[in-house]
Amino acid sequence: MNPRPSAERLPAPAREAPGEEELARGLVEGDAMCLATVYRRWSALVHTLAWRSLGDAKDAEDVTQQVFLGVWRGRGGYRPELGTLAGWIVGITRRKIADALSARSRRLELIASAGHRLALVDHDRDRPEAAVDRVVVRDALAGLPSAQQRVLRLTFYEDLSQTQIAERTGWPLGTVKSHARRGLHRLRRHLETSFDAETVR
Repeated sequence: MNPRPSAERLPAPAREAPGEEELARGLVEGDAMCLATVYRRWSALVHTLAWRSLGDAKDAEDVTQQVFLGVWRGRGGYRPELGTLAGWIVGITRRKIADALSARSRRLELIASAGHRLALVDHDRDRPEAAVDRVVVRDALAGLPSAQQRVLRLTFYEDLSQTQIAERTGWPLGTVKSHARRGLHRLRRHLETSFDAETVR
């Protein structure tokens, strides 16, 4: 017959999961453990909402991180009398998704603007000033850091998507997006300055 287990060997009773009110109170007081619990409980919901709106897993991950960073930084502004903690988190998620969509729109505008310049230079070779335009564009691209230059050349001259560029270069997709965004900003500034100067002349 097995001896009766001693009190020391008995498993400790499972601690009940904290309720939303307790989590909210701990979060507002700056308890990092409460933030960890909040993340475990609602991160899947936040990621799903972001993925459905953005259609991109990496962007959804970025938004999810931004949401919970916003939860932590803005915890002092949570008011339980105005709604549930879950509702507050969903509200932050919607704002972060809107920010991500706005940033995406700006990137697309940059791509369209720079691509239009490059298209004009590439396809309008019969114009006498086209040679000057080609020099300006080549100079603008050459002035970019090598990684940004490579991403933009693959984008405009080989018509590759950012996912295809990541596969071609072996760089993470986030790195490709960062190089494209920074390169486009610099390229657009350079082209606007150069072409505006030509117009004034």
